Amino acid sequence: MKVTGAKALVRSLEEEGVEIIFGIPGGVLLPVYDVLFESKMRKVLTRHEQGAAHAADGYARVTGKVGVCMATSGPGATNLVTGIANAYMDSVPLVAITGQVATNLIGTDAFQEADTTGITMPIVKHNYLVKDPADIPDVVQEAFYIARTGRPGPVLIDLPVDVARGELEYHRREHPQLPGYKPTYKGHKKQVRMAARSILEAHSPILYVGGGVITSGATAELKKLAVDNGIHVTHTLMGKGAFPESHRLSLGMLGMHGTRCANYAMCETDLIIAVGARFDDRITGKLSEFAPKAKVIHIDIDPAEISKNVRAHIPIVGDARQVLKDLNAAIAEVRAEIKAADRSAWNAAIEEWKEKYPLAYERGNGLKPQYVVERIHALTKGDAVICTEVGQNQMWAAQYYPVQKPRRFISSGGLGTMGYGLPAAIGAQLGSPGDLVFDIAGDGSVQMTIQELATAVLEGAPVKVAILNNGYLGMVRQWQQLFYNGKYSCTCLDRERTPDFVALAEAYGAKGIRVKDPDLVDQAIQEAMESPCPVLIDFWVDPEENVYPMVAPGAPLYDMIGDLLYPVEKVHPEKAEEPFL
Repeated sequence: MKVTGAKALVRSLEEEGVEIIFGIPGGVLLPVYDVLFESKMRKVLTRHEQGAAHAADGYARVTGKVGVCMATSGPGATNLVTGIANAYMDSVPLVAITGQVATNLIGTDAFQEADTTGITMPIVKHNYLVKDPADIPDVVQEAFYIARTGRPGPVLIDLPVDVARGELEYHRREHPQLPGYKPTYKGHKKQVRMAARSILEAHSPILYVGGGVITSGATAELKKLAVDNGIHVTHTLMGKGAFPESHRLSLGMLGMHGTRCANYAMCETDLIIAVGARFDDRITGKLSEFAPKAKVIHIDIDPAEISKNVRAHIPIVGDARQVLKDLNAAIAEVRAEIKAADRSAWNAAIEEWKEKYPLAYERGNGLKPQYVVERIHALTKGDAVICTEVGQNQMWAAQYYPVQKPRRFISSGGLGTMGYGLPAAIGAQLGSPGDLVFDIAGDGSVQMTIQELATAVLEGAPVKVAILNNGYLGMVRQWQQLFYNGKYSCTCLDRERTPDFVALAEAYGAKGIRVKDPDLVDQAIQEAMESPCPVLIDFWVDPEENVYPMVAPGAPLYDMIGDLLYPVEKVHPEKAEEPFL
């Protein structure tokens, strides 16, 4: 029996186990949405295509499943691009489906035509322009397989309208046939054994872990490696939750806004065990002075990342969970052959740094954003799913909301996408309806996708949005203060005049609360938590509070500026490269 291309697409999605599709219909997608009308898959109508991509991204991160978003041709597809790029940078499994003009019109500058596959080629693992309806089942199967395997990432399917209307005999293969695509999962046995020996011989080892640990489900293996061998753990922004931050071996986040203890330890370590992390510039600081004493073991499923920025002395290509499992076994074997190094001096140094340099901020003098995050953590008992926007709010959330489990901290890392948090929170809430979901937001970032409050209300997604409203594009303003002589060029948002976030929330059908008094913070958070509907809390925080500590761009990790214990020093231009955000 023949079916249309649109029916084949929908059936293929159902057979992949898709639960939710985030998107907005358009002219060339009408055949698809006509079939979707009868499908049991949940169709979430977002208010912007960027919101659809971010919601699918948030859903994928909290569930571990492939997120799906859909948009029409031309501007619909180009509006997805930011969300696709965001997923690519953070290795999030995503399938984006875009409508396209009829095949005979491609290349003619037809109405709402864009070269979607050409535009997205640098920001996807793979993309398809489907020209034959008979290819649809195989393309969908391959797209999901590619998106979720190896190093996960987005895959795009561009579907011309005449292909959606065309007919085919529906056949689905048992397995995708991709002979040129063979991710490596098991690490090289000899390399794993070399790593085991190096770990036991190291006097001051550090585990440096990223989002790859969470993606691979390797948190139990990581904890065993750390605890059994007494190795301290530091994580990237994407790695929050890979190791319990309350654990005595946790050093917290490292890098530009990491803890002093983590950064000092990285400068002094003699062995870095990097797992599922890529040594990006926000972590390394001045590359020529990064971890000068350290030998590097680098474990990653993507061979392109190994030795890309920092030379790996022992490279291991493979899935983090499998490699760590084998590494733990190898250490047990090697331990019988050699005596482990004495780490008492190193452990004492770590404890001294922890005690001497805790995260700190000056209390009093109005409502502090760090205090708001601390109270959200206290009242949620650290068990909420935290999404963030991008900027100061993101870093305060990373610093002051310790996370104990994976897939509970959802943030835009590599691309740093303003407007990510609210739609991602909606996707996370729909993916995990039993959880309390907070979007810790900035007044600048949240306004880029504020219209998605309508999506939250109409979809019954009771997300809580805590805006740390300082009246500025806060992180840009901080850099202007530190590096551009305090000239706040185009960073003041004038919170006294617009918008009235409480009225705006209520206009969308959500609940709005405004807080200016520190004594009312707990009451507002509690009220939001008890509400069955979406709630936006507008916290008017200190307008010129900065995120500290901070490593200036181009500076080494040991050269941190500013916090309560170490006031801001003058940053000399010759000491730092040209600042960039």
